[in-house]
Amino acid sequence: MAKNKLILDYVYDHEASQPDKVYLTQPLGQGKVTDYTWKQTLDQSRRMAAYLKSRNFEPGARIAILSKNCAHFFMAELAIWMAGYTTVAIFPTETAETVNYVLEHSEASLLFVGKLDTWNQQEPGVPAGLPRIAFPLAPRTDYDTWDSIASRTEPMGGRPARAPDDTAMIIYTSGSTGQPKGVMHCFENITRASEGITADIKSRVGNLPENRIMSYLPLAHVFERAWVESASLVDGNTHVYFAETLDTFLADLNRARPTTFISVPRLWLKFQQGVFTKMPPKKLDRLLSIPILGRIVGRKVLKGLGLDQALLAGSGSAPIPADLIAWYRRLGLNLIEGYAMTEDFAYSHNSTEAINEPGCVGVPLAGVKVRISDEGEILIKSPGAMTGYFKRPDLTAEAFTDDGYFRTGDRGERRKDGLLKITGRVKELFKTAKGKYVAPAPIENMINAHPMVELTLVSGVGQVAAYAMVVLAEDLRPKVKDPAVKAKVDAELSQLLKEVNKQLADYEKLQMIVVAPEPWTVENGYLTPTMKIRRARIESAVEPQLDAWYGKKGAVHWV
Repeated sequence: MAKNKLILDYVYDHEASQPDKVYLTQPLGQGKVTDYTWKQTLDQSRRMAAYLKSRNFEPGARIAILSKNCAHFFMAELAIWMAGYTTVAIFPTETAETVNYVLEHSEASLLFVGKLDTWNQQEPGVPAGLPRIAFPLAPRTDYDTWDSIASRTEPMGGRPARAPDDTAMIIYTSGSTGQPKGVMHCFENITRASEGITADIKSRVGNLPENRIMSYLPLAHVFERAWVESASLVDGNTHVYFAETLDTFLADLNRARPTTFISVPRLWLKFQQGVFTKMPPKKLDRLLSIPILGRIVGRKVLKGLGLDQALLAGSGSAPIPADLIAWYRRLGLNLIEGYAMTEDFAYSHNSTEAINEPGCVGVPLAGVKVRISDEGEILIKSPGAMTGYFKRPDLTAEAFTDDGYFRTGDRGERRKDGLLKITGRVKELFKTAKGKYVAPAPIENMINAHPMVELTLVSGVGQVAAYAMVVLAEDLRPKVKDPAVKAKVDAELSQLLKEVNKQLADYEKLQMIVVAPEPWTVENGYLTPTMKIRRARIESAVEPQLDAWYGKKGAVHWV
């Protein structure tokens, strides 16, 4: 790969060499889809680029996108880049308050409004007077539309170039620890990381005639932006399918029949729980252990999930229980865990066929350097490293060591073969009254592996012992109104508490499991848009009840 080649150069090459190859497939509702070839994708992007350029914003001006995943997100990003500007994508589930913060902080010059479920609640967060353009699948508005602009604007010609150190995008972190930070990525670094991602995927699945992939994790998040969008722009051999809605997700997945597929732990868990509603875990386990039949059953389960043709599946964004990876591998899915962050453009670690172990997050990807600090913090130097935090040179300076390694904030251990294990967040460690630090993540993973549990938070700052709070599995929640079901759950969770405590040091042992009264969701503010728990928010919400919980007898408390 030519060292001086940047992501737009790859895109122009695909447009010239394979204009009629289908690149994007967009569902329109009622089972209908539209395919966009490379030529059609670039024709749309070139028209919008010419329009944006005609607005005469300052070079590098920030143009925002608020939309669920769709073909026009990709087109808009290319148009923004070609016009000489910088993309700022906002999570489609954000509140009006956060929408306002990102648009104001980034000093956005224009907003693309796309596929959204709660636009009427978000719109008040858009500064008055900010120009807006509606994507074809946007809610009904009186804004100028993409199609109308494209139809009246001549496409921008040639191969508009960007400098390697121009800022391509600002990715706002999902704010699990407070106010979102704007992570700046330049064209040089996103290209080098995307080349590395493409090479990594090809080393695992070979040169496929076509790599089919589903785009559904939020594009405002780095995982999807790097491993799906940017990698596909570099690769040119990827066919990207989009999901229509949550209700049609399985049908969309079955349409795509992805050859590679990425997800986050919470969704891998939900897929598993969906399987368990159709077949009890013990029965499935028994069938999978029978030679030959086990392979047939595993394949049938994967077919039901739309993943029977997936040669490679990945999990990232948060720790995944080791038992869950092992379960998918028993079905015959090549599921690997990776590790990276917004600040290194999701380019850091991945498991390989030769070096992997459930509970570990892999070895460094090509060009990545890693070391563990004296305090146990993981330090990374990646080709995808950010250029800094937007408007926060103070935070940028704090984020790097003197010799250029990024301080991840994660604690970890490395084996001799390079395999990395995350042992928790530096800032998440807490002390109980016993005076020793407890790392919540490994304990949460043990509990999350239980089929009755969807999510867990382990806490207990300054208390006599730690405790765990759990959200029950989605299919189980409505059933606990039945006293018999509730008693069964109570008994299972009591047993789970005993089993988990057997594996913990004395100072880590949990006093109780508390069952959360409602699920933690993005909407109620207990999860980030990337489905990580907002630890501080949950802890402050339950604080008034802590004394009563610790004063009660029994292993399981229902709130």
